Amino acid sequence: MAQSGVVYESSDGLRWRVDVRNPGSSNALVVFTHPDPQRTRENRYANYVWKGVESQNVSGRIDPQAVLRSLDSEALNRLFRRSMPMTGRPTIGGRPV
Repeated sequence: MAQSGVVYESSDGLRWRVDVRNPGSSNALVVFTHPDPQRTRENRYANYVWKGVESQNVSGRIDPQAVLRSLDSEALNRLFRRSMPMTGRPTIGGRPV
């Protein structure tokens, strides 16, 4: 189940919804959902590595809300820069390659 509640504004002014999905014991997917529902092919994802005590328990799961709370603007910028398209053609700087 995805946990949301954070918005990231990219350099081009788009306001992406940020979700945390598939939490494991030490990582989770951070998904950036495009604001236009007709452009879901442009959704992006990045892997977030959790360094809390839960990461030492292989059967544990990190709390998606805790991940969201830990994502300040610098962390979101870094994740967005490293993010990859979820579907479709790969892009560089938002342009299809």
